[in-house]
Amino acid sequence: MRRVACRRCDQVKRERLDFLADNPRYTKRFAYYVGKRCRSATVQDIADELGLAWHTVKELEKQYMREQLRRAGTPGPNVIGIDELSIRKRHTYRIVVSDLVRMRPIWFGGEDRSEASMDTFFAWLGPKKAAGIRLAVMDMWKAFRNSTERNAPQAHVLFDKFHVLRHLGVALDTVRKSEYARLSGQDRRFIKGQKYTLLAHRENLTLEGRKSLRLLLAANKRLNTAYLLKESFGQLWDYQSEAWARRFFENWRASLKWQRLKPYEKFAEMIDRHWDGIAAYCQPENKVALGFVEGLNNKIRVIQRRAYGLRDEEYLRLKVLTTMLPPL
Repeated sequence: MRRVACRRCDQVKRERLDFLADNPRYTKRFAYYVGKRCRSATVQDIADELGLAWHTVKELEKQYMREQLRRAGTPGPNVIGIDELSIRKRHTYRIVVSDLVRMRPIWFGGEDRSEASMDTFFAWLGPKKAAGIRLAVMDMWKAFRNSTERNAPQAHVLFDKFHVLRHLGVALDTVRKSEYARLSGQDRRFIKGQKYTLLAHRENLTLEGRKSLRLLLAANKRLNTAYLLKESFGQLWDYQSEAWARRFFENWRASLKWQRLKPYEKFAEMIDRHWDGIAAYCQPENKVALGFVEGLNNKIRVIQRRAYGLRDEEYLRLKVLTTMLPPL
């Protein structure tokens, strides 16, 4: 590599060669090879295999991921999914925004899960592209909704089905705990250790799990009622008409009368307060894949677990944004 005297600044500089990586000891081709290998293995494994330092492999992988993002470009999303991600203990969050049409995360950032952090995404996206968003899928966190309605007022807000059903699962588990506390002696044996048996779908249970569920529901009438109500509520997202969906919900809420299921009554009140964001799914144009955001969260947790935690937030950002992109 030649060194030349720059006539403009009177300094000695090295010649820039396009085929070299950011680390001039390696070529871009080698950097991309390392980055591609890191998609399916840990940094330490690749370092041991190639005889390189851990930090060298990490920096080469960063260059590979930046090139992936450069080639993918900045999309103008039509449907976005918004969720928060815990990056360390003590409620430290970052926001992940995904393009639900292209099925890929497009933004990772913020300081927390506040309105100000959500506004940072819309500032990054720009008013022109924000005006093209027609649907925003999110949980019922108020900060996300307020920021979206202010920066993209034309977008319909749709609350994620899986977050809504998670609240129902919490209500069912609260009923289970109250029943366990109410009973004593041998009557408790059917309830103890059956939390996930109750929360899981029947078709996902093993033969032993189905047997335990059958015994539990036969032994406790209140839990039987709560379980059946939980299983039937998912039907709400099958309706094509908001009027019929509302009728179903009112009938479901009426069935709570005299059942002494306070957690379910609180859940029904929450659904009533957020009805607009739930009923939006009844419109045919809003029938989007709601499972992508949860699937992405699982992928991110695998990345964090495989690395035993990530202290370098820029590295985590690149891993998240490229996890659904094709290899170079």
